Amino acid sequence: MGVPLRRRAGRSVYRESTPDAAMAGVVERAWTGVVGRRRPLRVFPDGCVDLVWDGTVLAAVSTVRGVLRHELPSADWTVGLRLRCGVGGAVLGLPMTELPAGATPLRDLWAVGARRAEARLAECGVPGEAKSVLESLVAERLQDVEVDGLSLAAARALRAPSARTDRVAAELGVSERGLRRHVRHDVGVGPKELQRVLRFRRFLERVEAVARDKTSLAGVAADVGYADQSHLGRECRRLSGASPGALVRSWTGRNVPD
Repeated sequence: MGVPLRRRAGRSVYRESTPDAAMAGVVERAWTGVVGRRRPLRVFPDGCVDLVWDGTVLAAVSTVRGVLRHELPSADWTVGLRLRCGVGGAVLGLPMTELPAGATPLRDLWAVGARRAEARLAECGVPGEAKSVLESLVAERLQDVEVDGLSLAAARALRAPSARTDRVAAELGVSERGLRRHVRHDVGVGPKELQRVLRFRRFLERVEAVARDKTSLAGVAADVGYADQSHLGRECRRLSGASPGALVRSWTGRNVPD
């Protein structure tokens, strides 16, 4: 799940942490959300899948196809594990093209294991306990499935601003059609669309620097791989529903013109 538009709003706080070392190959981040007031939140695409406990339901949340309007739960806190881009299909056990955007109850995918985990999560009094339960669940899952390293390697390669899908396929020893088949299964979109999502993610990682260092949007656009600032603007609106300047202002509270 992508980073929320506002990391802090009211009393709500979003914090990321490093997952257990044994999970590092498939889990990118663990995170905790402290809920201030219930409201819809915009969550941006990043190519990953999150396993999220919201106090009631354990769900797999996918946003790779575009911005998601996610309703914050009424629980005091939520906990999630963000699976690395390229492992979703293998870990969840289905082609990611079949997983709808938004939240899918994990019990619909892993009937017995997910219900058992939900029972344990319901007994957790603090986020740290819930994080351990989620990590144990993923560890158990990895004993029964094999993660395709090709999709994971493809996602890493496609992050480079100069990456080309034909060259990535050649480097990984597969045809472009084979690359597309693997990436669609494990991420939910083809390599070219994933590349657009990852480029937008690089822009999001630079948002705070734009305001803090007074870096121009045109300069950031060039650094992360956009043809020009207009290209950044079109992709930003398509993937977030807002202009680049609006994202910077919402994120940092500082006025940056588009």
